[in-house]
Amino acid sequence: MRVVVKTVGTVLAAILLGYPLWAPEWGPGIMGEIRALGTPGGPIALAVFLGLVALYCRALQRTMTLVRPEARTASPASVWWMFAIPYNFTEDFFIVRAVSASVAASATAGARVPGGFIRWWTALGYGWCAFQILSLLPGTAGYAGGAIALPLWAAHWIMTGRVNRRLAARQPAAPLTESL
Repeated sequence: MRVVVKTVGTVLAAILLGYPLWAPEWGPGIMGEIRALGTPGGPIALAVFLGLVALYCRALQRTMTLVRPEARTASPASVWWMFAIPYNFTEDFFIVRAVSASVAASATAGARVPGGFIRWWTALGYGWCAFQILSLLPGTAGYAGGAIALPLWAAHWIMTGRVNRRLAARQPAAPLTESL
């Protein structure tokens, strides 16, 4: 079922990303928005955005690395699928789920991350994923989706830092030896 959801989601995201090609009257799409910033503005804006995504992925990878291996529901490196466009628009939901489930499993094994915090963090993650897809729509709906997705993403990222600090704090100290 996961493969079907990911395949259908990827195809739909590709269709939405490509609407300027088959329905140019709907608007220029994201590539048109980047082109509207001109040269060097468009490439700089794109580079800054991709750099921020890379930092976010690094934070999520750290989360997965801090989770005990037996509690992980995915590889820490799997978060980098966020760069696989258009696959990422669907995969992001699965990444949020895998990281959240891993942290929840780690919490039941003694980590100091409260369940309510994990639920709120997960909801923010799903929220930015959903509004990111909405941002692919043309016109006002797309702009509104992007305007909502970005702060949700930022909030999720901030909360990811908090999760990482809590998980890192539970790491046991090195045992004292008898020779001291």
